[in-house]
Amino acid sequence: QLQLVESGGGLVQAGGSLRLSCAASGRTFSSIGMGWFRQAPGKEREFVAIITWNSGYTDYTDSVRGRFTISRDNAKNTAFLQMNSLKPEDTAVYYCAGRDPWLLPTMDARDYASWGQGTQVTVSS
Repeated sequence: QLQLVESGGGLVQAGGSLRLSCAASGRTFSSIGMGWFRQAPGKEREFVAIITWNSGYTDYTDSVRGRFTISRDNAKNTAFLQMNSLKPEDTAVYYCAGRDPWLLPTMDARDYASWGQGTQVTVSS
C-alpha cells in the first residue's frame, strides 16, 4: 500500500507562491502515476494536475495552467506542486493521490487508490 504525506501549505497573499510536497512510501514510487486534487469548502474535489511515473507527461486543469507546475523526484520519492500567481479562488485543501503501479494518471479522483491527508492552502486578497 502506498502512503502519502503532503506538506507545504499555508497562508499567502494573492500573487504569492507556495510549493507543496508529497512524500511517498510503501511502494516503488517510480512506478506510480500521481495526481494533485483540491477541495474548497462546500465544493466537490476537483482535479488540479497529473504526472506520469517518468515525468514524460503532465496535464493541468485550465484554471491553473501556466501558474502551477507539477513535478517529481523519484530518487527522493516525492512529488511537488509549485504554485505561482496564487488567487483567492485557489483556496482549498490540496491532496496528492497515487494510482496502482503502471496505471496512467487520470483526471478522475475515483481512479486513485492512495491519498494523502491533505494540506490547507489559503490565499488572501
